[in-house]
Amino acid sequence: MNIFENFSQFLETQLEEFLRKNPHLELQALLEQLREQEKETLKLIIELEKQKKRLENDILNVAQDIQRWHRRIAKAIAVGRLDLAKPAQQREAALLRQGNQLWGQMQGAKQQIIKTKELLRQIQKRKQEVQTQVTQAQSAYTKENYSNIGWNQGVNYYSYNKATDPLEAEFQKWELDDELDRLKENL
Repeated sequence: MNIFENFSQFLETQLEEFLRKNPHLELQALLEQLREQEKETLKLIIELEKQKKRLENDILNVAQDIQRWHRRIAKAIAVGRLDLAKPAQQREAALLRQGNQLWGQMQGAKQQIIKTKELLRQIQKRKQEVQTQVTQAQSAYTKENYSNIGWNQGVNYYSYNKATDPLEAEFQKWELDDELDRLKENL
């Protein structure tokens, strides 16, 4: 186990050093993490909405059962069947308790939905901030690495938006994979 821990620690150190040298890649990794959190939070909201809907349906069903037992109690009392009325009242009370529990669960689900939607808004805000930082870092990185080329080849490298350029994204992914492969080989 110790060898694996040392190896894992070495890889983490190498990765941290690589990311320090390439801050735009660290920001892109953070951006990807935020996208994943956003996706998971949306899934959670959908699940909570389904749970709330199911609880609402369960509450309606219990309410209908309560009404039915309430009518039965009234009918049993009206005809003097107290032997049926008393157990029916107990059944109605049990259904009321069940309805109250379901109501509490539904209110809890609603609160979770509100909190999760707020979390989603925070994630989306943070994602937008990081996206801006990524764009700025990519621009600075590109200017730093290409400003001294000096060749006029009729191409203005700064006339397109790198954040939306699929070729830029493909090269960055390839370069990152290549660097990670080199790090692995050096180990």
